[in-house]
Amino acid sequence: MIPAGLLLAYALLTATLGAWWLRRAAWPQHAPRLGVAVWQALSVSTALSVVLASLVVTIPRGAVGAGFAELLRACVWALRAEYGAVGGPLMGAAGAAVGGGVAARAAYCLIRESAAAVRERRRHAALLAPVARLDTRLRALVVPCEAAAAYCLPGGHGRIVLTTGALDVLDPGQLTGVLAHERAHLRGRHHLAVGVAVALARAFPGVPVFRHAADQIPQLLEMLADDAAVRHGDRGAHAAALVALAARGGAPARALAAGGPEALARVRRLVAPRRPFGPVRRAAALIGVVALIALPIVVAAAPALAAAQTPHCPVEVSVLG
Repeated sequence: MIPAGLLLAYALLTATLGAWWLRRAAWPQHAPRLGVAVWQALSVSTALSVVLASLVVTIPRGAVGAGFAELLRACVWALRAEYGAVGGPLMGAAGAAVGGGVAARAAYCLIRESAAAVRERRRHAALLAPVARLDTRLRALVVPCEAAAAYCLPGGHGRIVLTTGALDVLDPGQLTGVLAHERAHLRGRHHLAVGVAVALARAFPGVPVFRHAADQIPQLLEMLADDAAVRHGDRGAHAAALVALAARGGAPARALAAGGPEALARVRRLVAPRRPFGPVRRAAALIGVVALIALPIVVAAAPALAAAQTPHCPVEVSVLG
C-alpha cells in the first residue's frame, strides 16, 4: 500500500501546489513552448498517478509477491490468487473502479470535446462559404465585415480567415506578421493541445491543475505564435497589429485569433526588453517535464524492480509454497 499512498500524495501535490506555482511563474512567458510542455506534463502526471495508484491497489499481492513482479508471466495465477491488498477483494474492486472511472471519464470528455470542435468548425466554415472569397496572394479567406479579425480554422484543410476590417487597419508589414502568427497555429496543430486541456478541465472541473492548464495553455500558444510572427519581423509592428485587432476584434470566441482577449498582455510582452531563456534553464525545464512523467511510473514499478532481483519465482512460492 505504500506505493499507492505515495502516488496519491504525489497526485495531490501536482494538482494543487504544482499548479499554483506554475500559474504564478514568470518564466513560461519567456519560453512558451516549454511552458505548454510543463503544463501538459503536470496534467498527465496527475491523472497517471491516480490511475497507477488504483492499479497498485488492484493487483493481487499473492500473485505478484512485492507488487508488480511477474505480473505478465503469471497472469493466470494472478486471477486465482487471493487479493493481498489491505481490505482484500473489496479494496481491489474499489481501486479498479477509481482507476477505470478516471480513465473512462477522461476518454469520454476528450472524444466529446473533439467531436464538438469538429462540428463547430464545420458549422463556421458553412457560414463563411457563401460570403468568403479566397485570396490566393494571402492564402487566406477574406470575409466582408467591418470588425477587424484574423483567425484560423484548423483541421485537414486548415484556413486562415481575415475580415476586410482587418485588411483596412493593418499595414503590409503588420499583415505579414499576423499571417505568420496564424500559420504557426496551423503548422503546430495548436488546437489539439487546447482541446485536450479543455477536455480534462471539463472532465475534472474541481481539480486546479486541469482548470489552470485550460486557461494557461491557450495563452502560451498565442505567445508561441507571436514569437513565430516576429522571428523575421519587427516586434513593435506586430504589437501594433495586436492592438489594432483587439480594438476592433470580431473573431469567434473559441478561435485561435491574433487579436484575442489576452492581446494586451501579449503586447506588453512584445514591447518589454527581451529576456533570453538560457540553455541551463531550458535544460532544467526539460528535465522537469521528463521527471513529472517518469516519477509516478518509477514509484509504481519500484516493487516490481525489487522483486525481480530475487532468485526465485515469487508466484510459485506464494501460491504453491
